[in-house]
Amino acid sequence: MTDSRNLNFRNRFIELGPEFYQAKTPDPVTDPYLVDFSPSAAQLIDLAPEDGGNKDFLDRFSGNCPLEGAQPLAMAYSGHQFGSYNPRLGDGRGLLLGEVQNKKQEMWDIHLKGAGPTRFARGFDGRATLQSSIREHLASEALNGLGISTTRSLAVIGIRELIYREKPALAAILVRIADTHIRFGSFEFFHYTGQGENVKRLLEFSIQNYYPDIIQETDRYRIFFQRTIQRTAKLIAKWQSVGFIHGVMNTDNMTITGTTFDYGPYGFMDRFIPNHTPNHSDTHGRYAYNQQSEIGFWNLNKLAKPLVHLVGPEKLEEEIQQYQPLFNRFYREEMGKKLGLAILDSEFTQLVQRMFQLLQNHQLDYTNFFRSLADYPGIPHLENNNGSDELKPWLNHYLELAQREGISHEERKIQMDSSNPKFILRNHLIQTALDKALKEADFSEITRLRILLENPFQDQPEVFEKYGIDSEYYAQDTPETFLGQQTSCSA
Repeated sequence: MTDSRNLNFRNRFIELGPEFYQAKTPDPVTDPYLVDFSPSAAQLIDLAPEDGGNKDFLDRFSGNCPLEGAQPLAMAYSGHQFGSYNPRLGDGRGLLLGEVQNKKQEMWDIHLKGAGPTRFARGFDGRATLQSSIREHLASEALNGLGISTTRSLAVIGIRELIYREKPALAAILVRIADTHIRFGSFEFFHYTGQGENVKRLLEFSIQNYYPDIIQETDRYRIFFQRTIQRTAKLIAKWQSVGFIHGVMNTDNMTITGTTFDYGPYGFMDRFIPNHTPNHSDTHGRYAYNQQSEIGFWNLNKLAKPLVHLVGPEKLEEEIQQYQPLFNRFYREEMGKKLGLAILDSEFTQLVQRMFQLLQNHQLDYTNFFRSLADYPGIPHLENNNGSDELKPWLNHYLELAQREGISHEERKIQMDSSNPKFILRNHLIQTALDKALKEADFSEITRLRILLENPFQDQPEVFEKYGIDSEYYAQDTPETFLGQQTSCSA
């Protein structure tokens, strides 16, 4: 482990040249202070946990002091936002400091979100709100705890600046760690500006650094697209299985490695309402829960366009047609794990279809339904539900399918509890943490939630006692007043 002065920077992206970015240092900030720090994220870059929050760390990761070896830059990209192409994007408030190579020879991007305006800022202040930074910090670490590919949040650093969105807001910097910041929109930028050669250069760079096993293949461009399709399908299947709703699936928020990226108005499903969107601005429900699979397909088609002259339309069409079967297979497998079933035949399909009808008809809590099902028939919680008259036949069918698996109830429960979280990042939990942070400058609830969600599948009595975590409070259904909550992109 090392400290922030001795990180092993290896900066590959900057070698692509100035067409791909603007070189820029972070703007200095006033009196940076630590809001929260993730020791598990720090391990990715071999950063000692005790380094988090000290003055050197705060100065270096807030932009007040250069990081040795870093070469900060704002990346150029464009993208489709809510279905329309926007050529004027790019890192308006974010800077890629560089890439750190850890002792395992893994490369990780270090990125500051809220580091001041760049030439892509379009007249905005280049800062991030403390509220949005906390939301992304918690969501990043929560999805990682769920085993879903995601960017990580090393820290949230508060700064003594007031910025203006709908109203005055406290500012902060989010320190993000990611396997890549190359998005579908990175290719779109060069395609729509007539820079075909740079599309090819970015493609070669992406293959060399993220898919090196195919670098010698003659059809490597096609395989790159194939891999991106596979990873995107698997990512969205996992989102759907845990009830996660991204909220802003623009092409500039989709990465070539299938990583959950750029958390805006996200949410987790409470009561099961398939057309729910957590995005207040998404009035037509484009990015609702039940649209995410289709939007993944739409976005991949937009990525295909810059590749047409390199791969050919027929080959790209052949690959894109594999998306839906891949998604269906990945999602089916995830649902099998959640139900503790390995025989995924037509009876399984009927069971799942009827289950979702029941969840919707009775608006059952999505997460706690599966968690309770693992105990059935040992604990009668599900039978006591308001929809028990409809639910009982389904439960009987479920037990029939569970019994043919040839494993004990105890074994099934262990399997299901490892796939169905007890704890998710519910709206009221986030709001409590935000209220304490914004109104009282008390960040303890942020830390408490991060620790809870690092392992969301089981109780940890010693850890919970240390941090004052009441597991039943954090696992309960979302209160009525917080159901269906939406936030804006600036919140």
